[in-house]
Amino acid sequence: MRKNLIASVAFLLASSTAVLAQSATDGKVKIGILNDQSGVYADFGGKSSVEAAKMAVEDFGGKVLDVPVEIVDADHQNKADIASNIARQWYDTEQVDAIMELTTSSVALAVQAIGKEKKKIDIVTGAATTDLTGKACSPYGFHWAYDTHALAVGTGGALVKQGGDSWFFLTADYAFGYSLEQQTSDYVKASGGTVVGAVRHPLSSQDFSSFLLQAQSSGAKVIGLANAGLDTSNAIKQAAEFGITQGGQHLAALLFTLAEVHGLGLEAAQGLTLTEGYYWNRDDESRAFAKKFFARTGKMPNMVHAGTYSAVTQYLKAVQKAGTDETEAVAKLLHEMPVDDVFGRGGTVGANGRMIHDMYLLQVKKPSESKEPWDYFNVLATIPGKEAYIDPAKSGCDLVK
Repeated sequence: MRKNLIASVAFLLASSTAVLAQSATDGKVKIGILNDQSGVYADFGGKSSVEAAKMAVEDFGGKVLDVPVEIVDADHQNKADIASNIARQWYDTEQVDAIMELTTSSVALAVQAIGKEKKKIDIVTGAATTDLTGKACSPYGFHWAYDTHALAVGTGGALVKQGGDSWFFLTADYAFGYSLEQQTSDYVKASGGTVVGAVRHPLSSQDFSSFLLQAQSSGAKVIGLANAGLDTSNAIKQAAEFGITQGGQHLAALLFTLAEVHGLGLEAAQGLTLTEGYYWNRDDESRAFAKKFFARTGKMPNMVHAGTYSAVTQYLKAVQKAGTDETEAVAKLLHEMPVDDVFGRGGTVGANGRMIHDMYLLQVKKPSESKEPWDYFNVLATIPGKEAYIDPAKSGCDLVK
């Protein structure tokens, strides 16, 4: 009788231990989407990225390890101090397991530093600086959708090959702009081109006239817009008023996506060359995903939206496979697991946290070429991931051995 009782207790203890081993640490899995929802990058990512995250959770079944998955979101207003305060509150008091999207490089760098300190996962889809997987890398930090090197290789490389061998940069005055200007400058020079100058403008600038006049007077064949969102759109609109492209200079929108082309319109955007990591009208799978996304948001997804869907999906796959949402176990699997979804099919993750996947060189169609709403791009080339991204061994990340 006593032996049976001991055996029963041992069995119950073993069973409860197994259940605990295959469960979330606090009875739920909680993901925070932190981005710009009211400012210059609201269309670039914004609330549509939140919907992409929710789509990923729903498509995964709404649960992982038999516990619910919750999405929370907040607007960081493109301010690193606001983002840092939100991240600390989410991690310290609201049981958020991972933070994602993180548009704006200064914000992403700040939040990744907090995640490294607190041993929490972040997956960046909205910010561009290569520092995230370089000198500021973290064992818990991942960079998913694109970066400044991929944009430089794509758009910068294409224009140099077409004869655009002298450049002047109009650059957003913060970490993202500096990184994009530097990466593109390096690529232009390595390809035999020259950089004749640069000027920096504040984020969310309304008047680009003085900056554009400097660019115009430089005589450069290409004016590289090392900015994004409404800043790029406003610069392009005002450049038209100065007759810059009519004068023979080419505008290079170094970070421009489907969302911004839609906002600007084909008439103004036609002919622009750009680089994205996703295009909704590429194949049947991307079209099926985009149709579901459009039903929720009224717009087709760009690479930030599709990248956020992918990041959330991959995180949940890693939690499921690990049998826990404990950070070390999940981060290990995020580094090891191949990426197999509508965004990053065939992708791999380097030791520095960079997700390496193909990018697409795109050109904006003329209005007469567009066959349906949101049919905006011709795909000029596929850029293999190993060409688009820096070799992790050369990234400057101290995690790469």
